[in-house]
Amino acid sequence: MGPTDSSTPGATSAIEAPIKFVQYGEKAVFYPTNRAKSYWPVDEHRVPIYDMRPVAGELSLEKNGFVLLREPTRVTRFSDAQQIKDIYYPEIYALLKRLTGADKVIAFGEMVRGDRAGTSDGALPSYGAHVDYQDMTVRQFATQILGEQEAEERLKGRYMLINVWRPIKPVRRTPLAVCDASTVKRSDLHDSEVRGGLGDPNRPSMWGFNVSYNPAQRWFHAPNMEPDEALAFKLFDSDPTRVQWTGHTAFDDPTSAPDAPPRESIEIRTISFLPR
Repeated sequence: MGPTDSSTPGATSAIEAPIKFVQYGEKAVFYPTNRAKSYWPVDEHRVPIYDMRPVAGELSLEKNGFVLLREPTRVTRFSDAQQIKDIYYPEIYALLKRLTGADKVIAFGEMVRGDRAGTSDGALPSYGAHVDYQDMTVRQFATQILGEQEAEERLKGRYMLINVWRPIKPVRRTPLAVCDASTVKRSDLHDSEVRGGLGDPNRPSMWGFNVSYNPAQRWFHAPNMEPDEALAFKLFDSDPTRVQWTGHTAFDDPTSAPDAPPRESIEIRTISFLPR
């Protein structure tokens, strides 16, 4: 089951850019750290990508699957694993509790990405419309982090997988586009096996979705995002009647200056467990 109607705000300002979709009905196999090995039959379309800023106040996780937040951080160096654990994780826990009403939040899979020349495959932006993980993989991470006993209890209630994406420096090229989840149908999603993800080439397979093109989809971005901003977007909800499956992808912004500085960003996955 999926969303039955669209609650997309009436944004009107858009740029047009190519997005790589997967061919309808195709299962992709993605090797993040060695992308040349991947099987991803591309179906590229130029689509309007709307400016979410004028309608940011109308967006919600429950209606659209994503929100744009003004969310400063005390982290000064995102390459410092200790700062991530000691500062960023607690900030993310507090943010997700505020957004969802969860009484327990866990975080994992933080990845710093950029498109500077010479960047390794695993740290490059992800081109191609996708939804990170399906329920099976969400449940596996919950069990790994919480242990079998607590995970079993928590997974009896409602839980959500939400990604939080933040610029490390102002974004002037290769921004992130998100698809209003109320416009994504279950039939737009096709299985994706991710082999060696989250920067670990030896990580066991994880399962998500690639997105095929549907002209009813509405894509958005936030131009010139700053480091005190963040995009939070929902990728899975254990309540099948809820809006979820926020497709997303990096894209080449045709309005970016030829000498625009490289993109630097950090993303982190979270699982929010709601009170039972």
